[in-house]
Amino acid sequence: MMLDLSLEEQFMAATTLANSSDVPAKEGAMPPAPEKYVPPQNGRSFVTLPEPDFFPDVNVNFLETVELRTSIRQYQQDEPVAIKELSYLLWCTQGVKMALPSGGSMRNVPSAGARHALETYLFVQRVEGLKPGFYRFLPFDHALLPLASVDKEAFLAAFPGRRMVEKSAVTFVWSAVRDRMTYRYGPRAYRYIFLDAGHVCENLYLAAQTVKTGVCAVGSFDDDALNRALLLDGREEFAIYGATVGKPVR
Repeated sequence: MMLDLSLEEQFMAATTLANSSDVPAKEGAMPPAPEKYVPPQNGRSFVTLPEPDFFPDVNVNFLETVELRTSIRQYQQDEPVAIKELSYLLWCTQGVKMALPSGGSMRNVPSAGARHALETYLFVQRVEGLKPGFYRFLPFDHALLPLASVDKEAFLAAFPGRRMVEKSAVTFVWSAVRDRMTYRYGPRAYRYIFLDAGHVCENLYLAAQTVKTGVCAVGSFDDDALNRALLLDGREEFAIYGATVGKPVR
């Protein structure tokens, strides 16, 4: 019967609640780690970001913020994003408020079962106080891990609309670590991962609006090429969404 269905229909049928009842969590398995392995520093320093506790209060008109939210595709080439602004955006999109004993965490965005399967990668070009290059955000430490092994050209080539990425001050790429979500939800986890990516990107849009920074979500990329560029296996961890960020052209 399944063979007569389209790929979309097969996905929906395979990920129903009824087909997602036998999961590792119910079998007593240990939960997966809530964050990818962080290698020893080996002489290189992690980048400690400005602490969220010291962010200045931002008075916003929420309705105005929602109404003015729009995708910005052109960015100032001579105006960087401040590192405190990047820190603020990372806090608003993946900031950890509390770790949970189940391997989950409470963050500034919702996630099914507090599983938070996403990792945040950054392609930095113009962030004041930060060396250009690639980084992975470490949400439990609110810090950045430099990634020296990512090839810039391979990364850019993964985007058909690469010009926007090339001109951004910083590009966010979110990947999903599958087992964090399948641990509790089995095949249905894939639905929740896609939803969670949307929650995160919308928080980026709204937070950026409050600090006069532009964002454009990026869903068009060569999956295999982007996974290879970021050294992801494409199965246990895979790129799922992206967004370019920069100061808007006035």
